[in-house]
Amino acid sequence: MRAAVVVRPGQPPSLADRGEPSGDVVVDVLAAPVTPLDRLCAGGKSYFGVPETPYVPGVQGVGTVGGRLVWFPTTAGMAPGDGSMAAKALARQEDLVFLPEVDPVLLAALGLSAVAALQALKSLRPGETVVVLGCGAVGQAAIQLAHLAGAGKVVAAARSAEARDRATRSGADVVVPLEDVGEAARDADLLVDPLFGPPAAAAAEAMRPGGRWVNLGGSASETSPVTSSTLRSKSLQLSGYTNNSLTAQRRSDAISAIARHAAAGVLTVDHEVVPLADVAEAWERTGQGRVVLAM
Repeated sequence: MRAAVVVRPGQPPSLADRGEPSGDVVVDVLAAPVTPLDRLCAGGKSYFGVPETPYVPGVQGVGTVGGRLVWFPTTAGMAPGDGSMAAKALARQEDLVFLPEVDPVLLAALGLSAVAALQALKSLRPGETVVVLGCGAVGQAAIQLAHLAGAGKVVAAARSAEARDRATRSGADVVVPLEDVGEAARDADLLVDPLFGPPAAAAAEAMRPGGRWVNLGGSASETSPVTSSTLRSKSLQLSGYTNNSLTAQRRSDAISAIARHAAAGVLTVDHEVVPLADVAEAWERTGQGRVVLAM
């Protein structure tokens, strides 16, 4: 079968012929997103260690099992074994999430990024102000999900004009350049932060006392210049989040909720569809929205 294969850590995958997988559940893959986690794992410098090569990357995908549409995760790049970027992929029965009638490419584009956004908003109370840093897939989903959860105001801060345009189209009430987030975040209740670094510190300093700061990643920097006095004087609640902490049931519930919103037309994310044959070029592409490989 055709598959994307990482031959050497740190290099993009290339199209190759690979034997079909065999096991209890074989998914006929329709779509697989290229995510930052895929690139991180394949780079060999993540906290998961250097992956065994060659392997098929892809930590999630959408396909069919017995004619039914499913979303499925894999541990490709985090543990030995192949992932979703192939015509067929192995999955565990308990990990399958059976989907309603929804665009499989859109659901693949949302996937775990939307799960992270949904979980970061768990503490949101109706009427509160949410600040979202960045406007990649996580940021776009967070803006829309915050409104669906009853946020009073959603502020988005992003570096590029293109990202700010995505934030506006996603429904943010206020959109500012990243360097202006300090003023825009004044008296915010909840900070959804995939960036960390100086932008997160500036937003935290402006939040109301007792505000909640949920860190989802370190795209801007692995360290942040937030001071102890900022955290203590405002009694800020800082927490980290990773999808890897979810049980299979909680992940299934989140994907099901995202699928319902997507099917209803109230949740989307910028994405482009690229044939599997073009995986090497698509792997390095950034700034054009989420890339989804079509099998």
